[in-house]
Amino acid sequence: MFVRLAELALVGLLAGMTIMVFGNVVLRYSFNSGWNFSEEMSRYFFVWLTFIGSILAFREHNHVGVETFVRMLGPVGRRICIGLTNLVILICATVLFWGTWLQHDINASMTAPVVGLSMIWVYGITYVTGGAMALIAFVRLIRALVGRVSPTEMARFTGEFDMTDRH
Repeated sequence: MFVRLAELALVGLLAGMTIMVFGNVVLRYSFNSGWNFSEEMSRYFFVWLTFIGSILAFREHNHVGVETFVRMLGPVGRRICIGLTNLVILICATVLFWGTWLQHDINASMTAPVVGLSMIWVYGITYVTGGAMALIAFVRLIRALVGRVSPTEMARFTGEFDMTDRH
């Protein structure tokens, strides 16, 4: 459910960016006018798109990894690497969430110069990103600690999965 919602959000954000930028270009060159909000909102859409996309990339093990080293390890070493990696990610995601919480009042009090949007709507996406990544990392850490890492997840973590079998 969350994955489908995130994918739809990405499609909507990308479509919104495209419409705003293309529409503004057409208006500027054809009619010597434009949308004041276009540049600012397309930038915010890009920020949201990047952070939501990073959640999905993390879920699919599509971030940069040191797979060559992990492949040299045996099953126990690989499980330890999964556990340590997800522990570090859990800590970083928690810091991201906590930092957003500490900055919340400051960001909520600032407004965007053109559209007047509270900046918490821009920077608040890190609540979603930090929370989602922390949850994913926590579940993976627990599975690594109890030895419940599936062969498919291990293959994804080590980069040994076939690209045609991704979904």
